[in-house]
Amino acid sequence: MARRATQLTPGTGKPEQIATVLEHEIRSGVLGFGDRLQSENELVQRFSVSRNTVRKGLEELSSRGLITTRVGIGSFVTFDGMPVDDAVGWSRALANAGANAETRTLRLEVIEDADLAARLGVDNPAFIAVDRVRTNANDGHAISIERSRLPLSPELEDVPLRGLREGSLHQTLRGAGLMPDHGEEWVDIEMLSAADAAILDCAPGTPFLRTRRLTRAADGRAIEFVTSLLNPAHFALHLEF
Repeated sequence: MARRATQLTPGTGKPEQIATVLEHEIRSGVLGFGDRLQSENELVQRFSVSRNTVRKGLEELSSRGLITTRVGIGSFVTFDGMPVDDAVGWSRALANAGANAETRTLRLEVIEDADLAARLGVDNPAFIAVDRVRTNANDGHAISIERSRLPLSPELEDVPLRGLREGSLHQTLRGAGLMPDHGEEWVDIEMLSAADAAILDCAPGTPFLRTRRLTRAADGRAIEFVTSLLNPAHFALHLEF
């Protein structure tokens, strides 16, 4: 549906303004349940902003729980049968899916991994390693381990010193202007090593769902490679075709 150009107010965050305008259209019924928003190109023209600003506005709208974003045929992880929309960040996605999770950071430091650099097609072998474990807040049983590797870049070089923004890797990347655009994911089963079993308080050899996800920016630049070990008592892979 075509819409008139919308003027934004100077001095106020443009992504937040875009989200507010679209939120009003959704809540007022201008956009009905299941209706598609305008395309990114249409929103860029409508609000006279960059594509990056539009994407941030859509992320803000998604964080308010008013839209979901999906591109074509694909797959997504579920937690107790509920979709985990990690476009809003893993912690918030788990909370939205009903997981009462507590997160503990195991590692936040710069490492070198020449093999991973070659695999991702980056020249610098330096990465920021962010390892976290999640457990159920009620009884402490294991939910997941996530090991993220972020190519070291000027936008992120102070992260090991100041920590994650608001404790969130999702917010840290977006605050640095690193916006995921596309990627790929691999899924298999891994038997827990003795070290991982100790972290998760499980028996060595316990089967966990392993996902490896590579996220890239619109220009193809690698943003994050994360390996997750997910408790199959909660997690499953849902495919759509």
